Parts: sequence; structure tokens; C-alpha cells
Amino acid sequence: MEFTAQTRFARISPQKARLVLGLIQGRRVEEAMNTLAFTKKGCAPDIHKLLRSALENASYLSQEKGLDVDVDNLYVKRAVANDGPRMKRIRPAPMGRAYRYQRRMAHITIALAEKGAPKEDVATVVGEEKGKTKPAGKTAGKRAAKKK
Repeated sequence: MEFTAQTRFARISPQKARLVLGLIQGRRVEEAMNTLAFTKKGCAPDIHKLLRSALENASYLSQEKGLDVDVDNLYVKRAVANDGPRMKRIRPAPMGRAYRYQRRMAHITIALAEKGAPKEDVATVVGEEKGKTKPAGKTAGKRAAKKK
């Protein structure tokens, strides 16, 4: 099961946030928190706060829903920084001109998962029995015929 936390409209460019998120993706939560604590990038404290929030979400859901989640066994499954809206600004330039620039924002999402957690079978999720596969769609034969 995944436990997520999300911050929206963070006042940092997504490119800069991705540099820090790349450091923690795939690591255990404890390692990721230590990495963020000693990273000198400006967005590291915000991402540290978001990671802590995702960890609290995991512990809260494990208590409330009665899930058997080992918080020490969690790792950062997904860490994504997507583009948010841009603020258009104007900077004065020589000879009465003006230069336009954009202030970027990011939507940051962190998902935690438990290492070694049992994966759900695709057939049970769809509602079919194990061992049976879905027949090919109607368009599969048509596309092959058109390519000839």
C-alpha cells in the first residue's frame, strides 16, 4: 500500500526540486531524512517537511485502519515534482524598456511504500479468476490488417 503526501504551489522551480528528489528516491525513509537534513539546497527543508508528513500519514493510517505497517520498513517509492502555474513578472531594463520573466511553481508528491509488501494480483484487481486472460480487443485484428 502507498502512503502519499503532496504540497502544491511550492515557490520553487520544479527543476531545482527534482535535483533534491533524485537524492532520496528509492531510499529508506530514515536515510532520506538524514540526506535531506544535510543537503544545502534551499528546497531541502520543504521536502523534509513533506517526507515527514507522508511518514505521519503512514503511521496514522496503520493505526486507524488497523493495517499492519512497519514504519521502519518504508522506503520512498515515488518522488515527483510537476509544473505548477507560472507568475509572469516584469523587470525594468535600460532605456525605458521592460523584460518579462516567469516565476515558476511546483507541485511536489512523495509516495512511501513498504519493502517486501505483497503485491496485488492484476487478475484479482480486475475481478477475474487467476489463470484466465482477457481476450484481445476488437481493434487488435483491424490494426494488423491495416498495416499490410
